[in-house]
Amino acid sequence: MKLKYIFASIVATLALISCEKEADHYLKEVKVSTSYVSLSTGVGANTPITVTATDSWNITVPQSAASWLTVSPLSGGAGETTVTFSAPAGEGRNAEVILTCAGKTQRINVIQGVVTVSNATCAEVLSGPDDKTYRVTGVVTSIVNTTYGNWYLNDGTGEVYIYGTLDSKGATKNFLSWGLEVGDEITVEGPKTTYNGTVELVDVTVVKINKSLIKVDAVDYGENLDAIPVDGGDVNITVSCKGNGIDVVIPESAKTWLGVTFIDNSEGLVRLSARPNEGGDRSATVTFITTDGRKDYTSETVISQKGAIVAATVKEFLDAAEGSVVYRVSGVITSMYASDKQNKSFYIRDYSGEVLIYRAEGFEKTDAKVGDVVTVTGVRTSYKDTPQMGTTKFESLDHVVTEISIADFLESGQNNAWYRVTGTVTEIANDVYGNIYITDGTKILYIYGCYPGVGATGDARKGVVADKGIKVGDKLTVFGPKSVYKDVPQVNGGYFWSVTPANAE
Repeated sequence: MKLKYIFASIVATLALISCEKEADHYLKEVKVSTSYVSLSTGVGANTPITVTATDSWNITVPQSAASWLTVSPLSGGAGETTVTFSAPAGEGRNAEVILTCAGKTQRINVIQGVVTVSNATCAEVLSGPDDKTYRVTGVVTSIVNTTYGNWYLNDGTGEVYIYGTLDSKGATKNFLSWGLEVGDEITVEGPKTTYNGTVELVDVTVVKINKSLIKVDAVDYGENLDAIPVDGGDVNITVSCKGNGIDVVIPESAKTWLGVTFIDNSEGLVRLSARPNEGGDRSATVTFITTDGRKDYTSETVISQKGAIVAATVKEFLDAAEGSVVYRVSGVITSMYASDKQNKSFYIRDYSGEVLIYRAEGFEKTDAKVGDVVTVTGVRTSYKDTPQMGTTKFESLDHVVTEISIADFLESGQNNAWYRVTGTVTEIANDVYGNIYITDGTKILYIYGCYPGVGATGDARKGVVADKGIKVGDKLTVFGPKSVYKDVPQVNGGYFWSVTPANAE
């Protein structure tokens, strides 16, 4: 007798046993004509059952079966109701449907065809149909979640995402009980699904684990260090190896700064050396390989090196590539980012451009506000293709800028304090550097230099009058420090904030 017919016979026998047991174990609140529903594998497969209830009831179909199993109706009231189970053509699928009535639960097992497990490669899983159960063997390449057990499996033909791993008793949220590590060889089985284009095996059962013959035990950067210093240096890696020798693979992108200087196979010691780092923080995933003569085993660790923080203008930051380089950027806060409920995100602007600073750690501990000049550090990231600063730290509140009237600026403003003032342009004394007189209607204030923005030096200070189209009669707002020249208060080296044309008022 062929194997699939043996399975069919077993399933049928179990169904009969189930039915016999049901006769003695009906719930008082709800009864079903059968708790086992078998669907044919052809087109239009459907099977009705009868639900007899003393109260209202509802049926829940598991998410894993929602793509192929239809149950109608999903709810009803007291009395007798015909419930139909249907599915499109398919085989090897099963689900457990939950019927609830008056606080009691009745489980209904649904099967379409004979559920068999297909031994497959990753490539066959990737190209195969959803809802089918596969058994696949490969190496753990990355572990994403250690509670539910989400990780990647690769067998050389492709890579499959494992979404959920059951423990030895079939329970969830106990992934760590397996002691699984990157580099281990493992055999699992579970149903395939595709979520947002990603192929997954869901809530897999572990069949077999072959521990890797090589494992990274310790990474020693030196006393009290968690990375190679910015000036360069060595890192010692202790490796347990039960195979034939140790080979080290450094990714191509890191070979310009990281290299192998020593390997002691007998002691399991590997020494790597890094060159001085003139950029931001950097890291590389280094792979350690051994063999038993038949196949290779691997283990990985991330090697990190501290970097200098790169000072940059907003434009230089925006033009940089995404990565781990840390930048220092200064600018005036132009607005808060309303979508951030933590209230730690804001836009800053310097003379070269404007950028979103996303969730700057430490910002909430300061009194910084819109209009103040600040310095932040972070890496170049993006959201929906729009550049922003991420992994951000609030470094300093450079200047507190107080909004003030021209009269108060002249009479009570403190020297070297920063203010933001607004007035109508009465004269442009120098259109290159922006030496401008503004008035509030009674008092006149001299702006000794109106520059494009924070950080402007040299020629970058020039041209704001022409660039912004500033004219006599326009309403101009600038910010900057107060000073006194020949007993006359002035804004000494101000920065452009905004302009409203006279004809727009």
